[in-house]
Amino acid sequence: MTNLTSTVVRLKLSLLQNGLRQSGGRRAAFVVSAVIAVLFALLQLLGLLALRGHAHADAVVVPGTAVLALGWAVLPLFFPTGDETLDPTRLVMLPLRPRPLVRALLAASLVGIGPLFTLLVLVGCAVAVAHGAAGYAVAVLAVVLALLVCVALARAVAAANVRLLTSRKGRDLAVLSGLVIAIGAQLVNFGARQLGSAGLGQLQPVADALGWVPPASAVAAVGSASEGAYGTAAAQLAVTVAGLGALVAVWARSLTRLMTAPDGSTLQAADAGVRDRAPGGLGRLLPGGRTGTVMERSLRYMGRDPKTKAAWVTSLAIGLIVPVFNAAQGTGSIYFACFAAGMLGIQMYNQFGQDTSAFWMVAMTISSPRDAYAELRGRALALLLVTLPYAALVTAVTAGVLGAWSQLPEVLGLSFALLGAMLATGAWTSARFPYSIPQEGHKNVAPGQAGLAWIAIFGGMISAALLCAPVIAVTIWLHVSGDGEGMTWLLLPAGAVYGTALTFLGLRLAAPRTAARLPEILTAVSKG
Repeated sequence: MTNLTSTVVRLKLSLLQNGLRQSGGRRAAFVVSAVIAVLFALLQLLGLLALRGHAHADAVVVPGTAVLALGWAVLPLFFPTGDETLDPTRLVMLPLRPRPLVRALLAASLVGIGPLFTLLVLVGCAVAVAHGAAGYAVAVLAVVLALLVCVALARAVAAANVRLLTSRKGRDLAVLSGLVIAIGAQLVNFGARQLGSAGLGQLQPVADALGWVPPASAVAAVGSASEGAYGTAAAQLAVTVAGLGALVAVWARSLTRLMTAPDGSTLQAADAGVRDRAPGGLGRLLPGGRTGTVMERSLRYMGRDPKTKAAWVTSLAIGLIVPVFNAAQGTGSIYFACFAAGMLGIQMYNQFGQDTSAFWMVAMTISSPRDAYAELRGRALALLLVTLPYAALVTAVTAGVLGAWSQLPEVLGLSFALLGAMLATGAWTSARFPYSIPQEGHKNVAPGQAGLAWIAIFGGMISAALLCAPVIAVTIWLHVSGDGEGMTWLLLPAGAVYGTALTFLGLRLAAPRTAARLPEILTAVSKG
């Protein structure tokens, strides 16, 4: 057992060392990230120590410990390649028993920047509520238990989802990690605003509930012991130990299944492919001819291509977060709901870039501007299937939060006009400024094409805003004039008709240019 543990720990150190030997840039990135992580942890430690003696110190450190554990649980899902030892299937050919392997991997998990960061934060959480000899004695045990729970939680989640993490869906999760961080930042900002106005006492009920959930229960035990409630502290420590034991048991069971069960992911993928090719389904609901075929292909791109899926999910989430969160904080306006239409309209830009080098198959089917128009129309209609109901939903939710139902029709009209303008300019820029989207990595523009991307996106957005100027001017005029308030509902049909006309005109103008520039488009989108 000791030999296996030391071997796995040395293996972890060797992996770190060999990774740093690959390039100077990787070494520099590791050093910089390590320094930043340690400095941030030290700042957190100092901030937590400053809470000593505060009446609601436990209302901060107990939920903070729970959030820290949540981070350990979700990070393996979004960064599966961050630690090579997270994939135990690499050891499947070795004669290893589950229990010794669990102990060895648990010890190896304590090596790295993440465990050091967690240790410093946990020390700050424990010391912030520790008072007296009993409190400090329990604090030492609580820090160790909480750290082990965090590590075991990450291992259990990774082992249970290792097939997912090594598949295409796992790579999709990694691409979406930036979105999760953005949403989390918005939630933290919203929570900080609420606490700033209401005080830390608002967290006390949450802290009381989390005080019986591992590993937050370990930190709560420190506060209980400091107050002389030794029975409560012992019970909370027992809950933490029981949670650690349950995680280790789940982890061991997952390891046993991974080491002995066959991998059926290929058969599942094949079965899924057969189901996808079955007649009926989505294709039955779409129009016939080329339009329906193009729509179905575009919709499948949204659900299967990692980069396309990431772009759509990001636009959908941010398009909802910005107006709704600002409205909930009392700093927004119902007109912020137009942001959703703008975020979704961006998806029309660079339509051919998502095809990459496979665009040659599309180009072979286009022999005239009529064919190009049908291709662009199908892509625009596929986008509208998602954007129209979603823009209406975001506008309705924002109006509900603000209580501005009377302004709902005019904002919907503005959203529809903006969406039509972006579809029109997006079709034109897709033909005039196409660029390649690399399939690997996190970059969305191939090297040397950043200028094309900036021109296509920002030039198109500015043009779309200018095209919407008549509807915006009418909206302002109706509000400024004394008798126009009762007629703002007319902006809904007017904006819908105006947006439809802009889309039709943009597709008509872009079709001849698309048909004439097929070789140039194929060359541009094939560089990734």
